[in-house]
This record gives sequence, C-alpha cells and structure tokens, in this order.
Amino acid sequence: MSDTIYDALRESHDIQRSLCRKLLRSPPHSEKRIALFTELRIELAAHAAAEERFLYAPILMDDAGLDSSRHALHEHHEIDELIADLQVVDKSGAGWMAKARKLSETVHHHLREEERKFFQVSGKILDDAQKVRLGKKYRRDYQRMLKVLRAG
Repeated sequence: MSDTIYDALRESHDIQRSLCRKLLRSPPHSEKRIALFTELRIELAAHAAAEERFLYAPILMDDAGLDSSRHALHEHHEIDELIADLQVVDKSGAGWMAKARKLSETVHHHLREEERKFFQVSGKILDDAQKVRLGKKYRRDYQRMLKVLRAG
C-alpha cells in the first residue's frame, strides 16, 4: 500500500466533508453546533497550513503548477474569510446558518476540484519518492498544527 501525499490529503478531505455535513445538521442554540464549528475550523486550518507547505509550495516552483497552485491558494483564502465571518458569539440565527451552508459549499467545491484537477497536475510534477516523502512531512505537520490549534 502506498502512503502518498494524496492518501494523507484524502483522509483529511473526508474528515472535512463529514464535519460540514454534521455542522449543517446541528441543532441551533446547542453546544454541539459550537463544538462542531470549532472542530471544523481547526481541521481546515491545520489541513491548509500543512497542505500549502508540503504540496502547494513545491508545485508553485514548477511552471506547469503555477496557475493551479495560485487558484487553490485563493480558495483557501476564501474559506479563511468565511470562517472569520462565522466566528461570532451567536451561532443560532438563520444568517449564521446561511453562511455555514456557503462555507460547506465552498469546502466541497474546493475538495472536488483539488482531487479531480490539482492532484492530476501535481502528480505529473512530483515523482513517486517525492509523493511519499511529502506525505510523511504533511502528516507530521498536520498533526503538529492540530495540537497547536487545539491548545490555542
């Protein structure tokens, strides 16, 4: 079994999809909603930081990966802005839920596009050894970031 950067990223993508679904189904005025939002916010931040360091950065260095890397980074920024908009005290209103739906749609769009397009572009740039090495680095940094963000 291979353990590449793509395997590691797909695991995190599955977590993100699941958390988005759970958040949208969470009851208003509940501790569960707050906990799910916090968990999703931390997951997205840890994933993005490690992914940008160990997939986007190497791909940005190759002319063939420049446009797709820039696009992916732009989508990460959009997600960061939606998270910032959702970090308000009252998470029970219809306006908050509409923004949460927009976040979920944006996350799902980004993951789909990344898995269908960016993985193919970057897969042609990276060799097999790099994919495995970057996967290990991504996993280490992702776990470190989860720990830092949960503590903070």
